[in-house]
Amino acid sequence: MYKVLLVEDEEMIMKSMQFLVNWTGLSCVVCGCAHNGREGIQMIHTLHPDIVITDIRMPFVDGLKMLEETKTQCDYEAVIMSGYEEFDYAKKAIRLGVTDYLLKPMDVKEMEQTIQNITRQIEEKKKLQQVEAAAVRQGEKLLVSTDLPMGSARYVTKMVEYIQEKYTEKVSIRDIAEQSGISIPYLHVKFKEATGYTFNDFLNRYRIQQALRLMTETDMRIYEIAQAVGIQDYKYFNQVFKKYTGMSPSHLLNGQQK
Repeated sequence: MYKVLLVEDEEMIMKSMQFLVNWTGLSCVVCGCAHNGREGIQMIHTLHPDIVITDIRMPFVDGLKMLEETKTQCDYEAVIMSGYEEFDYAKKAIRLGVTDYLLKPMDVKEMEQTIQNITRQIEEKKKLQQVEAAAVRQGEKLLVSTDLPMGSARYVTKMVEYIQEKYTEKVSIRDIAEQSGISIPYLHVKFKEATGYTFNDFLNRYRIQQALRLMTETDMRIYEIAQAVGIQDYKYFNQVFKKYTGMSPSHLLNGQQK
């Protein structure tokens, strides 16, 4: 259930919000009622509501000032109610991150639709947070250190730098062998000694790390991410991703694990 805090100085309007809105049907519960902004500030800090519905004009501290003092410290969605259809209020409310701005007298259906939209947004935010947390956990598991042991051969360092610079393209150890004049089998052995990974394993882990970063920092589609990290074959990207993370890219983006 989502916790809702009501902040309203007019008792009749407060009672209407408490008893006319179908809170349980909206998966909500009214966790507190404040009669001015000062009480509202205290209750926001003590009750940690998910949603705050507040009037603007109230004694002691008005609704906008209350939001201004708490919004940066507490994570909640805010709805402003006012009997004054003034554009300046709406502009300031938007700057404070208010989700919706409703005019009095309260329309129950409009209020319920607003709350329904907000709870949907909260769910989407939670899913995104789950995706980001899962990506961080998987990134930590996949982490490949680019800090090589002292004394590592210069060409091993070059191989790591080559992966970091060229992972978005077609990468082959053969190119490094031809550039350095050193045999491929010898490079494979030295790279494994220095990093603990085979060349291809290191390359794939590094690519999946970058894919996880793109998943949390951009809204790119999965096939676009695959191409961005140097894997053109979408099916192969899925296989590699699942091998290292234990889940498919789509399951991770949905915040789910098999």
